[in-house]
Amino acid sequence: MLLRELAAVGPFFGLRVGDAPDDVPDAAEDYLPLGAEAMRLRVATVAERLGTADRRVAASIAFQGIAGRLLSIGLGSAVLAGRVPDLTAGPGLRWHPARGAPDDLWLPTADDAPPAATAEADEPEPQAAPLAAGVLHGLLVPLHRATRAATPVSARLLWGNAGSSLAGSLRVLHTWCHERGRPQDAARALALTRALFEDPLLRDTGTLTAGPGGVSFARGTCCLYYRVPGGGLCGDCVLRHPPRSR
Repeated sequence: MLLRELAAVGPFFGLRVGDAPDDVPDAAEDYLPLGAEAMRLRVATVAERLGTADRRVAASIAFQGIAGRLLSIGLGSAVLAGRVPDLTAGPGLRWHPARGAPDDLWLPTADDAPPAATAEADEPEPQAAPLAAGVLHGLLVPLHRATRAATPVSARLLWGNAGSSLAGSLRVLHTWCHERGRPQDAARALALTRALFEDPLLRDTGTLTAGPGGVSFARGTCCLYYRVPGGGLCGDCVLRHPPRSR
């Protein structure tokens, strides 16, 4: 499977590759490099869409969203294409802060080379190392720093969001593989995700559980979504009920 075909798994796995998007007159201006400016614009967009003036909530949800996109692309390509694309090579990955998946990310240099040999389900390390280096440390660490520079939000909370996003990506991919008679790919996705949760950045973010009923995750932090007007608790939240307002 090529990178441009990953959207078959779900919109969060989709990635525009190659030439500029046809529907964007000036992609160089509308699609920004992943960084402080793009993150600032995304936080403002999320705050407006959620109808909240609480910048910490908007920053939390914005970071969780982009973490989910990057981790989905990385995990999906590692499992289904047999390799982790270098999203920082050449012009680098571009982001449209006002768009949603799969139209928000664009890789100007298409990485559609023939896939490398895949690892066995019980040997995820060959894919886990480049995924941790390229996505967790190469992309999410700078975005984590940029988010906190723009908005005073807990560092631990943001990494909890990344852990939750990774578990969500696994859940979608794991189900997709089983539904299409690809149990080995499902097992590989689970093994790779478990290896990623051994990284110091994600190790203490929550508990991943897999069984006959599928994949579940219980996180150790709250993303603050309950503070959104009309919002509630997420399915993997550490809280049992929203805290009472002061």
